[in-house]
Amino acid sequence: MAKDNIIVGLDVGTTKVRTVIASIKAKDDARPKIIGVGESASSGMRKGVVVDIEEMTKSIKRSIDNAERVSGVNIDKVFVSVGGSHVKARGNKGVAAVSRADEEFSQEDVMRAIDNASILYLDPNREIIHIIPREFNIDGQGGIQDPRGMSGFKLEVDALIVEGLTPYIKNLRKCINNAGLEIRGLVLNVLAASQAVLTKKQKELGVVVLDFGGGTVGMAVYEEGKLLHINILPVGSAHITNDIAIGLRTSVETAEKIKLAYGSCLPEEVSKKETIDLSKIDEKEEGVVGRREISKIVEARMDDIFSLVNKELKKIDRERLPAGAILIGGGAKTPDIIDLAKEKLKLPVQLGYPQGIDGLVDKIDDPTFATSIGLIFWALEMTSDKEDRKMFSIGKVSPSGFKAIGRIKSWLKNFLP
Repeated sequence: MAKDNIIVGLDVGTTKVRTVIASIKAKDDARPKIIGVGESASSGMRKGVVVDIEEMTKSIKRSIDNAERVSGVNIDKVFVSVGGSHVKARGNKGVAAVSRADEEFSQEDVMRAIDNASILYLDPNREIIHIIPREFNIDGQGGIQDPRGMSGFKLEVDALIVEGLTPYIKNLRKCINNAGLEIRGLVLNVLAASQAVLTKKQKELGVVVLDFGGGTVGMAVYEEGKLLHINILPVGSAHITNDIAIGLRTSVETAEKIKLAYGSCLPEEVSKKETIDLSKIDEKEEGVVGRREISKIVEARMDDIFSLVNKELKKIDRERLPAGAILIGGGAKTPDIIDLAKEKLKLPVQLGYPQGIDGLVDKIDDPTFATSIGLIFWALEMTSDKEDRKMFSIGKVSPSGFKAIGRIKSWLKNFLP
């Protein structure tokens, strides 16, 4: 099988590393075929940030090896997720004048406007991950999604700039390279996941994606078909495990087993008589605890998370989203989380599953694989050779002290209809 027809998504998370290998029959084939899936425990990462390069490299290798065995394909190039609470997003505008004699805006004019949106002050230790066009304005007329071919004199773009800490990103790159892999693209995890679980209708109506990772919860808000807001909350499902470990004075490993086997987001639904014999979970432990007490710990932390989500939605005046909230990630599988989310967010809530794929569907039909599958869809857009999906590079230096942003890759088609 030609390597040109293979795309690999590598989701490097706080608790798991997941690899998905897809084969593409033709360049215009919209349904990738999943031929390999690999998963390994993640060691060396905390809250979405690499803290031990050697251990993280080993985790990546294990996940890659597992996927290679299933697919029979050797992997050397990957699209990689990036996350962590160091990732921030902010809006910026860019302007360009029409360049053609017929006064119609061209692809090049659009690229220049987006290029100019990249000129902004960044701290010396930060770099741009994505520049995402949200909408365009032509001579005062806003709400334009695709200005190409339209007439006017001045084109303005409203873009969302996603940035992260350079040292953290460099450490992630080093782990990937040490594993013998070449990075073809870095994609924010919740942004990639949205590609896999959201429909066009949901994006039009208004929806928030909540990615419950081990160390963080990523959120992305869409409305009228465009991305409105991104934020990474510095709390995740691993915090629940830590809370249980502290409350029961057990090891983190034992607490994780208790959380998965007995945790619930609705303690009032758990009988007071239900107990957990700790010795049956770990022979080194002793004593009996009430299951309802465990569930109270789970509920308290989840309540904190949904309170943070509500604050973010209130900040952007999007507390009422018709398509509701889509929950993904390992933490989204916590028992009764849907009911608690509906109560706290006052929105329709459902789990998000990867869509639009063939092949080993049963292996990845799970909210935890949303990001790795989303990386495949993102890669399909980025590697297309169509003119309206071509890559553009950004690297400008402002004379007033703005830093050089460097070259980054992005594709306009991801955000234009």
